[in-house]
Amino acid sequence: MARIIGIGNQKGGVGKTTLAVNLAGTLAKKGHRVLLIDTDRQGSTLDWQGVREAEPLFHVVGIPRETVHQEIVTLQEGYDYVIIDSPPHSAAILRSVLVASDHFLIPISPSAMDVWASREVVTLIQEVLSFKEGLTSQFVVNRRIGKSIIGKDIKEAVGQLGLPVAHSSISQRVIYAESMSRGMLVSEYDHKSKAALEIEQLATEVMSYE
Repeated sequence: MARIIGIGNQKGGVGKTTLAVNLAGTLAKKGHRVLLIDTDRQGSTLDWQGVREAEPLFHVVGIPRETVHQEIVTLQEGYDYVIIDSPPHSAAILRSVLVASDHFLIPISPSAMDVWASREVVTLIQEVLSFKEGLTSQFVVNRRIGKSIIGKDIKEAVGQLGLPVAHSSISQRVIYAESMSRGMLVSEYDHKSKAALEIEQLATEVMSYE
């Protein structure tokens, strides 16, 4: 049975798709069979795959509806990991993704507004935990600006929401946008980059939750 990792936040613009694609690719490069499910009607991961020139590292399907937790029962067959990219502003789909997931990542940008907006997803997680035991979740500080004080403050503020914060964090780097626009992973674009190391560290941390 596959390990199912959901990624989402009610707040838009926090880098969910970039994390989903790079996490899926990193797991695939480690030899795992990976499926990436895009539940956003915009289909950004499908667009990413569409501009990719190299051979696919993993499979991508679009399920922009509230039944992903039901459909994943059969879709997960034959895979080691399933990554689910969630849309913003859709509590119904996000709830379905949470029900489907074993582990859930909540990307959050270093701003007070993002912390406030993330209370909604925490409430949804608490609702799902009332009938789904075993679901684990954690915040991931994304688009952190260097070693700025605000990044440290956000980690403390997010911790007060009652969920753990990943030790790994993702910085604001141009390479993420450049690699996505070419259908590549950051590790393919520049395997020696700090971005590639950040994604590798996050993948290792996520795998440790098994």
